[in-house]
Amino acid sequence: MKKTIEILDTTLRDGEQTSGVSFVPEEKLQIAKKLLCDVHVDRIEIASARVSEGERRAVTAICEWAARKGIVEKVEVLGFIDRHTSVDWVHSCGCRNINLLCKGSRKHCECQLKKTAEQHLGDILEEVRYAHSLGISVNIYLEDWSNGIADSPDYVFQIVDGLKDSGIRRFMLPDTLGVLNPLDTVKFLRRMRKRYPQLHFDFHAHNDYDLAIGNICAALLCGCHGIHTAVNGLGERAGNAPLSSVQAILKDHFHVETGIDESQLFEISRLVESYSGVAVPANCPIVGENVFTQVAGVHADGDNKSGLYCNALLPERFGRQREYALGKNSGKANILKNLETYGLELTPEQTRRVTERIIELGDKKEVVTASDLPYIVSDVLKHQVREEKVQLISYLATTAYGLKPTASLKIKICGELFESCAMGDGQYDAFMRGVREIYRKRLGRRFPALTGYYVTIPPGGRTDAFVQAVITWTMDDGRTLRTRGLDADQTVAAIKATIKMLNILEEEQ
Repeated sequence: MKKTIEILDTTLRDGEQTSGVSFVPEEKLQIAKKLLCDVHVDRIEIASARVSEGERRAVTAICEWAARKGIVEKVEVLGFIDRHTSVDWVHSCGCRNINLLCKGSRKHCECQLKKTAEQHLGDILEEVRYAHSLGISVNIYLEDWSNGIADSPDYVFQIVDGLKDSGIRRFMLPDTLGVLNPLDTVKFLRRMRKRYPQLHFDFHAHNDYDLAIGNICAALLCGCHGIHTAVNGLGERAGNAPLSSVQAILKDHFHVETGIDESQLFEISRLVESYSGVAVPANCPIVGENVFTQVAGVHADGDNKSGLYCNALLPERFGRQREYALGKNSGKANILKNLETYGLELTPEQTRRVTERIIELGDKKEVVTASDLPYIVSDVLKHQVREEKVQLISYLATTAYGLKPTASLKIKICGELFESCAMGDGQYDAFMRGVREIYRKRLGRRFPALTGYYVTIPPGGRTDAFVQAVITWTMDDGRTLRTRGLDADQTVAAIKATIKMLNILEEEQ
């Protein structure tokens, strides 16, 4: 039988402790829904008690929704040993689970609380009894456990001995300062499992030494029952273990069942990226922009020959597609793979000339996307310039202090002229609202979703330098498309990238 393990995702609590990250209640609710109903994590930790009124509204909204869905037992809130204040706060929000933050090392207990182990244990037991009297289930965080088990194991054992028969559901062992390595994790968790074989242990890793994933693997080997993760690895300081990486490793290397729907991991990553404002690195495993993109021509060639450069991390598992980059390292195989997408067939000589042009552009640090390929082919082969089915005739985008930006535009689509005016949160947003209004209301057509917007501004302080806007679109059939625009003005660069997308859309129509 395959092993199973619980996944607690703490994006909405520890993830929000990332510097500069703050979710509004509506965002927390949307992320919670996605995590529980689409991604299917086992539990979510959504807040710290007593933080703010906004946090109270968020927790209440999530718990009311979860109660209607019959899954409120999957929602947890961090609380404190504070004479019942946290428990009352959690209870008033409709939450049924509290994760009490206790001291897991003698140093924290004596230096921060100024209490003995006996006094702290008494305070914890009083809080647990009160929570149980209100029908609230209790889990315990042993804060700084990793240092406590190393420096003061007798203290750790004294606390756990005093709590093991109190009805606590889970004992959560955090590497609060991110100091563990996998060997120490094995050593310390084995001590805990051997002494308390009947208790449920969660492991909470931090990534200060870039060892969070390694320590989680070690915890699994020691029979840990639950693992804590965060979407995109958000969290205090260097963050937590990324949900997507943990899932892939558990399944492929440890044959562990989690219940996670892998096809939703990319979507939840992009949702959290959008709400948090923390960009996912392009080379981030599983969810990074480039991780399923082959660059070297030899790799594309190998993919044509029995999938020589593929591993178990197939992009289709995660709702993604393999792509073949175009640049100075591109070979003929990369070009051919991209030409197949557009149904273009070239002679060997023509393919050679197109490859040379792409390499030339790469040497100039130009970014070439797959959508640029038809235009490069037309240019290199001296064909007639591709007819643009969508032409931007004119536009005016304005912004003024105290007023919402507006955009007026005139656009020709397949020979028919359209005009639109709109307001938005920025000049480009106003322009996009005008374009969407034309496509949705006047043409009665669906419009691709903008799912990525990256702007590259050359360093050096030159205000006349070209800005590159690369925009990622998600089409109706789930495909992703990237277009780019280049201009000295950032808004104009984004508009150019949009017009290029609209022409590709019309070509496919």
